[in-house]
Amino acid sequence: MIFMSMNYVIGIDIGTSGTKSVLFDVSGNVVASSTAEYPLYQPHNGWAEQDPNDWWNAVVYTVYDIIRSSGIDPSDIKGVGMSGQMHGLVMLDENNEVLMNSIIWCDQRTAKECDEITRKVGAQRLIEITANPALTGFTASKILWVRNNKPEIYAKCRHILLPKDYIRFKLTGEYATDVSDASGMQLLDIPGRCWSDEVLDKLNISKSLLGKVYESPEITGTVTAQAAQRTGLREGTPVVAGAGDNAAAAVGTGIVTDGKAFTTIGTSGVVFAHTDQISIDPKGRVHTFCCAVPGCWHVMGVTQGAGLSLKWMRDNFCQAETETARSMDVSPYYLMDSEANKSPIGSNRLIYLPYLMGERTPHLDPDCRGVFFGLSAMHQKRDLIRAVMEGVTYSLNDCMNILREMGVQIDDMMACGGGGTSSVWRQMLADLYGCNVSTVTSKEGPALGAAILAAVGAGLYPDVVSACDAIIKKKLTQSPIPENAAKYAPYYELYTKLYQDLKDEFKVLASIE
Repeated sequence: MIFMSMNYVIGIDIGTSGTKSVLFDVSGNVVASSTAEYPLYQPHNGWAEQDPNDWWNAVVYTVYDIIRSSGIDPSDIKGVGMSGQMHGLVMLDENNEVLMNSIIWCDQRTAKECDEITRKVGAQRLIEITANPALTGFTASKILWVRNNKPEIYAKCRHILLPKDYIRFKLTGEYATDVSDASGMQLLDIPGRCWSDEVLDKLNISKSLLGKVYESPEITGTVTAQAAQRTGLREGTPVVAGAGDNAAAAVGTGIVTDGKAFTTIGTSGVVFAHTDQISIDPKGRVHTFCCAVPGCWHVMGVTQGAGLSLKWMRDNFCQAETETARSMDVSPYYLMDSEANKSPIGSNRLIYLPYLMGERTPHLDPDCRGVFFGLSAMHQKRDLIRAVMEGVTYSLNDCMNILREMGVQIDDMMACGGGGTSSVWRQMLADLYGCNVSTVTSKEGPALGAAILAAVGAGLYPDVVSACDAIIKKKLTQSPIPENAAKYAPYYELYTKLYQDLKDEFKVLASIE
């Protein structure tokens, strides 16, 4: 298939710290990129909010910036795709004005509403329909919180949108979402890929408040004259449904067929696997969502304190490495990697539990906390650094084992996020997972995934899989070392026992005033 060189697509990633807009050619090469940051508001402990107008202003600025700096003709941009932070609640009134700040994904105020959802829908039934237990991060509990605590705002609400879908509305005038992002609202029938009438009825939420649900590469509307004037896009440019951030990152790393998965080591850690057949964990330990490939799903385990654990180590115990790294013009983590490599597998019999922020998978326990187990006078800083990296890897392996228990086969793993750049960490993952762990050439992740969806929607590629086959290229691959796996085995077995042994003590600790 041969394309004219003047075909381009834009991927917009509406994140928590900022929005990144990237202009790509049809081969996935970056032509221009622009980022704009915005604040996070925390009016009370555990609350997290953002102003949707900040997102829109960031999109206007970054899209205008990449079109201007690239010097291309806007008519050569064949489509726009969007990725976004999931779960955020945007409420509009009858005049399409934002009624209040968006309650975003990491907000924790809705514990009572989660109990209300579980009571009204039923714990088992909720997992059968939405593939997840009621969680404070999801959108449904936020909707009920507004109804319970700000009834005057709820009464004015005419439209409920997710963060990227508010941007879609501003670009196209359409109220719409895609199946992957909608999966995180806890209002979608995950097996059926449509709004759940049963859940909406039991929670007394009108379906008229919700947008139309599309598959990710489908065109949902076109850029309006008003949006074109603000952004520099051509009026009539197609805008596809797009995807939630993890689903878009999957497309941007080529995780679009059975057997493929990625591990992200960012602040939190994610093990994300594609599956053509729906698989739901009846215990709700992992998330099952519709993915950005039409008719397919993904299963995702989350460990809360992944890269966060190593950052905590760096900030509190590695000042010397940080200063040396500055003089060498390298990352402190590069020197910490070297230190970790000097400690043997098992960190001289030291095990770290990475529960600095509680844990999601597999324990769903907000009260568990970090532990160094086996600490002795012989241990050096290098052992603690390696133990932290190993403990995070054990936690990610917990996620991997649940996916395999559910029948999700994984034989090709990509590594993403800051931790994914560490060859030491990638080797740990390969040894524990028992499969190859690779990186990809592009670092654009969600923005590239959104752009690929736009390219498919615009007809530049026939489908998502063939687009990824043409665009995504592997960079580095590390294979498991069998003797390493044998050495890790007893430490991992002990690691899995430690949570069970300490579970009740964590509760006692949390109850102490």
